[in-house]
Order: sequence, then structure tokens, then C-alpha cells
Amino acid sequence: MEEMKVETVEKKLPSLENATPKELAFAIAEVLDSKKGHNIKVIYVEDKTSIADYFVLCTGNSSTQVKALAGEVEYKLEERGVKPYNVEGRGNDTWGVVDYSSVVVHIFSREARDFYNLDKLYGDTAPELTFDN
Repeated sequence: MEEMKVETVEKKLPSLENATPKELAFAIAEVLDSKKGHNIKVIYVEDKTSIADYFVLCTGNSSTQVKALAGEVEYKLEERGVKPYNVEGRGNDTWGVVDYSSVVVHIFSREARDFYNLDKLYGDTAPELTFDN
């Protein structure tokens, strides 16, 4: 009996090298959503801070997931031609930050997200998009 080979064809996504900050933020949110990140929010913060145009906030269920989500964002965006300017929290179990200059990604444990409360600090008056999964 002949063995059947099953080949998976991974669809190559378009480059994000010339993406707008909004396009980059949504692409990041999609990566987080695909890896089961929780309470994902894209918040427009340009009018509130000079740090970035958008924050992407996400909660992980465990310290392992917090690290894995940050790693996945880095990996998937590098595949699409975008490298972070800085990454913080690789040794931290509660909060990881991936900085793409115009978009800053914050990945928290539940406790850290409640403590730092960036949702309230920046999200009260800023437009946002929430991903519910």
C-alpha cells in the first residue's frame, strides 16, 4: 500500500515594510488572536502620547503564554519584513513589550494587566478595537 504524503502549504502573507501604523497594529492583533491571546485591544494613542501611534494590548493565561505570544509577534512580523526596535520583558513572567516604534505591543498576565491598567489610562477617550475570542 502506497503512503500518501500530506503537504501543508503555508500561505505567504504580504510584506508589512511599508504598512501604516494602523495596518501594522491590526496585523499584530491578528497574530495574537491566532495564538489564543485574550482581551486584545488596539488603541489609538497618538493624541495622548509621543511614544507611539497605537498600543496593542493582550492578556496571556500563563507566564509561558505571555512569553510565547511576544515571541510569536516577533517571529511573524519578521517573516513579513518588520523587525522590532526593542523588546523588553523576555525574562519577565508577567509583562512583555515589543516596540515597533509606531506600534507598541503590551502582553500581560491577568494580574499585571489589572495592575498597570493601560486600558483605562489610554483607552477611556481613545478609539479602540477589541478582539473577543
